[in-house]
Amino acid sequence: GRLARTRVLMLTTFDLDEYIDEALTAGAAGFLLKNGSYEELVAAVRAAASGDGALSPGVARRVIDGYAAQRRGARPVPADLARVAALTPRERDVLHLIGDGLSNAEIAARLVLSEHTVKSHVSRLLAKTDCRSRGQAAALAHRTAGR
Repeated sequence: GRLARTRVLMLTTFDLDEYIDEALTAGAAGFLLKNGSYEELVAAVRAAASGDGALSPGVARRVIDGYAAQRRGARPVPADLARVAALTPRERDVLHLIGDGLSNAEIAARLVLSEHTVKSHVSRLLAKTDCRSRGQAAALAHRTAGR
């Protein structure tokens, strides 16, 4: 019902790419910096309420640049590839399924593993890739997909 229509705007002082990626990947309707104006905040709330998205100007520039680079077929940075290469084949499988948005239970069913084993793989792959969350791991999976 009502919660299905709830729109979330991320309001933060941190304009780090990984936070932007994580918020937008998780479905946030926008990403705003606290140093923005009152008018910017009100416009963003109105945009989100009407079904549109909103980004602070500096964030919008980075999102546009990232999108353009992706459309041009930009390759992932070598550091991302090295982080994924350090994983075992099973951890890579789990990483790609995280990138597809699957839960631990869904990954367990897909790979015919126990949920406990999947949780162990997730913990290890987060540590090995220096990802602090599943959202960051999903972003890494997308950046390195097919490579």
